[in-house]
Amino acid sequence: MKKLRSLLSLPTPRLGACAGALLIAGLSLASTAVLAQEKVLRIAMTAGDIPRTSGQPDQGYEGNRFTGIPMYDSLTQWDLTSATKASVVIPDLAVSWAVDEKDRTKWIFKLRPGVKFHDGAPFNADAVVWNVDKVLRKDAPQFDPAQIGVTASRMPTLRTARKIDDLTVELTTSEPDSFLPINLTNLFMASPVHWEKKLAAVPASVTGTAERSKAAWTAFAADASGTGPFKASKFVPRERLEIVKNPDYWDAKRRPKIDRVVMLPLPEASSRTAALLSGQVDWIEAPSPDALDTIKGRGFKLYQNLQPHLWPWQFSMLPDSPFADKKVRYAANLCLNRAALKELLGGLMVEATGIAEPGNPWRGNPSFQIKYDPAAAKKLMTEAGFSAAKPVKVKVQTSASGSGQMQPLPMNEFIQQSLKECFFDVQFDMVEWNTLFSSWRLGAKDPGAHGAHATNVSAATMDPFFAMVRFVSTKAFPPVSNNWGYFSNPEVDALVDKARTTFDDKQRDVALATLQARIVDEAPFLFVAHDVGPRALSPKIKGVVQPQSWFIDLATMSMD
Repeated sequence: MKKLRSLLSLPTPRLGACAGALLIAGLSLASTAVLAQEKVLRIAMTAGDIPRTSGQPDQGYEGNRFTGIPMYDSLTQWDLTSATKASVVIPDLAVSWAVDEKDRTKWIFKLRPGVKFHDGAPFNADAVVWNVDKVLRKDAPQFDPAQIGVTASRMPTLRTARKIDDLTVELTTSEPDSFLPINLTNLFMASPVHWEKKLAAVPASVTGTAERSKAAWTAFAADASGTGPFKASKFVPRERLEIVKNPDYWDAKRRPKIDRVVMLPLPEASSRTAALLSGQVDWIEAPSPDALDTIKGRGFKLYQNLQPHLWPWQFSMLPDSPFADKKVRYAANLCLNRAALKELLGGLMVEATGIAEPGNPWRGNPSFQIKYDPAAAKKLMTEAGFSAAKPVKVKVQTSASGSGQMQPLPMNEFIQQSLKECFFDVQFDMVEWNTLFSSWRLGAKDPGAHGAHATNVSAATMDPFFAMVRFVSTKAFPPVSNNWGYFSNPEVDALVDKARTTFDDKQRDVALATLQARIVDEAPFLFVAHDVGPRALSPKIKGVVQPQSWFIDLATMSMD
């Protein structure tokens, strides 16, 4: 540890031994002749571990950003080419799709011809069926429980896939669901042929079907095969992932100009910042706010853009939770000084007054106006039976880092002090990011929630299901999806059903605006902030487009 700090010549408070090993590995790696001859991009992620590489990444959407989209493709994908226009869903491995007007639980997807996996196997309808079955069909040989939580909960109505011909597949949902093409951006296509080879290599002494599948997926993760613009090269759990360009990628516009990308997990902001300033990495996610002037003064470029993102506390509605009382939920929202929090973060946030802000077609007209009004908050708390002499004790589960978590420690400490003025006694239950993310789907009743009255997991809001439905639909109770707090309201459920079964885009926007307004009025969250995705990059990285998205396209960048 002392050696690491000496190398960096900068303090790295709370830097763990694992992070130190990672950075030292990066130093050793950077010194090799191979890297000197290549165009190499070194990235420090906020994740505490390398996101899963087997096709369905974990570590939240940072996993999709760094091991999903670069290595894999999905049937549909987000357009990441513009910094000024909202990111929308576009064709990827599917060239077109349409719902069956006679039976709106069935969709026909036409597949892109001529695509090959990294191992040379063809992409076709059989591969789509196989990849759907890997997360939905428990009797499938390739079924992988480890990949279910980050996939099934993001496309909860998908039930089956059926091959019509080599380039046509039929997907069936449990109910009419206009959100399906958007949800499918989360289903990445892994090579069935490559996985079968890994399965065949599992020792005969491993006899159980589940055990053999697990062993095959472990081997696949270390030697992955997708169809994406980058291919896996070297994978060391908790240390680094190296991916190299795929010169035969099917989309000529996205054939990488960078030879190799090295990804290092560095969950602490100060460690990431130190690594950037000392030249050990070229790119860091979420730099330390107090180091922004130094970063810019050293010539690094700071990128940011409003993301479809919410950084909230999600309240428990269970009977023992103080937040089951709407007055307490309103009071928390009125007691938070978001403008001061923004100043603390160096301006790197947008104040949240809902899931969708004014100007967004999903905004609607909520009657509850979220603002800083501590006097009104105290009045509500008094009506709810609390006072300075009798504060309400609340426990919030959170993490010290993670995908989209921004700066969770200083942000939560600020909220803790801010709410104290309005008779809240806030305590935190700190857990590791992936544990927090996994327990998000298990819900407030699960022992892993440790009796928390709220959970602090940042949320993607780029599509209707992610933005709203998974948090407020009774059908999304754990473990189906992310209604962690068991929020349930018949009128809200009816609004969800109307939006989900509206297939005209403009009419669906109207239905979603009504839903969003009702959600704000029910206040199932402490609406805190929207992320702007700050990242600091070396000026030698060219062609950077920071879209209005959680994601960013590494394939279109180049380096001096």
